[in-house]
Amino acid sequence: MTKGVTAEFEAQRGRLFGLAYRLLGSAEDAEDVVQDAYLRWRSADRAAVAVPSAWLAKVVTNLCLNRLASARVQREAYPGPWLPEPVLTGGGALGPMEQAAQRELVSFGLLVLMERLTPAERAVFVLRESFGYGHGEIAQLLELSEANCRQLYRRAKARLADARPRFAARRDRWQTLVDRFLAAARAGDLDALERMLAADVTVWTDGGGRVTAARRAVTGRARVARYLGAIARSGGEVETVVAEVNGELGVLGVSGGALAGVMVPEVAGDQITALRLVVNPGKLRFAGRQAPALSHLGLLAGS
Repeated sequence: MTKGVTAEFEAQRGRLFGLAYRLLGSAEDAEDVVQDAYLRWRSADRAAVAVPSAWLAKVVTNLCLNRLASARVQREAYPGPWLPEPVLTGGGALGPMEQAAQRELVSFGLLVLMERLTPAERAVFVLRESFGYGHGEIAQLLELSEANCRQLYRRAKARLADARPRFAARRDRWQTLVDRFLAAARAGDLDALERMLAADVTVWTDGGGRVTAARRAVTGRARVARYLGAIARSGGEVETVVAEVNGELGVLGVSGGALAGVMVPEVAGDQITALRLVVNPGKLRFAGRQAPALSHLGLLAGS
């Protein structure tokens, strides 16, 4: 009996992790939620569960809603910019990424914007946009009226409406630009760096107060070039590896065989318009565990 119960849950695990991660922006918290859901699943009255997938989605959503309230308080006091925990998505960790909309919904940019939503708005938005639930189904999962769910969804869409447009740079053009960018940063060539940066480029660096990082966003071509040059000079020997991070191409920084940072650039044409850099060691644990397995699968390519 236990084996069958576990097998039924394991068939849902990937989907449940993807739901929890989209709601929380934390891979490690998402893993904890999924484990809590498993414990509840094991002790549940199986005869009372009509549709296991719906029952589990409801449990995971409610567990995440409980966490989101306290997470908001913690993030308001977070030292410096807050960014999501990076997830290497080339191996399907967050589900299919064939379409631009699927990639957008787990991107750093959108996950940061979703921080402005209330927990209920975020839950409705994620269930509707990422998992295709109807408003009636969402109402049952959240134990709200369908009209309320529709209102929450409209409100969430409006709050996210000013999201910056996404630019789908071709991989070869992205690779060429980022290779030049990294070479210029290592060489300390500020003029070359500036030429590759948009005038209003912004860098957000999440160190979580655990490593040296800018406590505020750095904006403007000249300031960003100087900041990145200083990081490159002080970073020591770091190997850079290109990988798909949260549905986007990103750069992993590896030092001493361990993941030291993840950088996700936004590219428009032949310029970098934004950079998000995660160096908080606590936020790199999940991606660090992913990286060795992905390298054996050929999903990492040296830059």
